Amino acid sequence: MELRHRALQTLRLADPEQKVAAALEMHALAATFSIAESAPEGPSDPAELPGRPDRPELLTHTAVARRSPATPAGRAILIHAIAHIEFNAINLALDAVWRFDGMPRAYYLDWTRVAAEEATHFQLLRNHLRAQGHDYGDFPAHQGLWTMCEKTRHDIVARMALVPRTLEARGLDATPQIQAKLRNAGAPDAVAAAAILDTILHDEVGHVAIGNHWYRWLCEREGIDPEAHYGTLVHQYEAPRLKPPFNEAARRSAGFTDTELRWLQQV
Repeated sequence: MELRHRALQTLRLADPEQKVAAALEMHALAATFSIAESAPEGPSDPAELPGRPDRPELLTHTAVARRSPATPAGRAILIHAIAHIEFNAINLALDAVWRFDGMPRAYYLDWTRVAAEEATHFQLLRNHLRAQGHDYGDFPAHQGLWTMCEKTRHDIVARMALVPRTLEARGLDATPQIQAKLRNAGAPDAVAAAAILDTILHDEVGHVAIGNHWYRWLCEREGIDPEAHYGTLVHQYEAPRLKPPFNEAARRSAGFTDTELRWLQQV
């Protein structure tokens, strides 16, 4: 079996349960896979990726409903939004596996593990939604993470810089604030949701660390200063400038340097 071909197959799956099962199986069998030197042939139309279900309806970021955790409905919308982020994160990790040539075996195994952990996160959140009488697809969502994935599909350095260590790293900052609001709500479902986010936050530190590692590895290979080049990539690809407060402890655990943390503060 060949890992990158399997990653593309899994990326193209539209049914969430099938995608989750396939991502978990990929990780379980990863040690037995060969890894092709060249990417398998993808679809001729990039819009065919990723495979996604008919629901949720995808809207612009500003058109998505507010997600206050003060009410059961607001909490359902909030958890659905996070579930959608985790579903997209499965796709992002799978795309990193199949698309980019010339990387060490450890790179492909790292992102296979990330895909499996994101699949587990999605399962946890979807099961929580179902326990509250909802399901994934019941509310509109937005597609911001995948948009940056498409923009960086020809540049692995930009992909590592702007997806895991920029967009996904926002979760390190936002999650503790969301947890505090959920716990303040006090309802049993809110407390249970906050506990799920403990697991997700722990794993996401590791995912961002993987992005940091491979970004720096690539910069070293190409003779690029990673700290200076990051600002260039943010400008070139019109990535969002992140706003404080930042979870500096989590970001340091994920490998951000003092210089990078100071740069983030210059909004």
